[in-house]
Amino acid sequence: MSLPPPKIGLVIRYSYLWASDAARGFDEGSKERPAVIVLCINLPSARESRVVVLPITHSPPSTAHDALEIPAVVARNAGLDAARSWVLLSEFNEFVWPGFDLRHVPDRSPPTVAYGFITAGFFGTLRDRWLALDREGKSKSICRDG
Repeated sequence: MSLPPPKIGLVIRYSYLWASDAARGFDEGSKERPAVIVLCINLPSARESRVVVLPITHSPPSTAHDALEIPAVVARNAGLDAARSWVLLSEFNEFVWPGFDLRHVPDRSPPTVAYGFITAGFFGTLRDRWLALDREGKSKSICRDG
């Protein structure tokens, strides 16, 4: 299976490690889920990229400020299911692409780790809200490089 290049707005299947689990000493995600790449930095010393991903969940957020609901048309265009979903903005995983935690999207042929891309307009809103939280120190980073 060939991997897609990491690009902002790409939704991938990923074993996301929650900040609360990392704080309890876990180093592996407990569930595979969609996550959206919000930052991709090409590393000059190698042919690698460092990516930042935000988790996507079906669970409504505890506070609306910490998440952004994905409009149904955006979810459909990105290859996600029809259930209501939110992108959580208050935490993120970062790793060198492709890392160890990418997973195959179920029922896709040929096998792939990518669902698809979120729309540019939604991505702009998502990025701006996440960066604002991060500047305020209200977004937690979990490094997944091992």
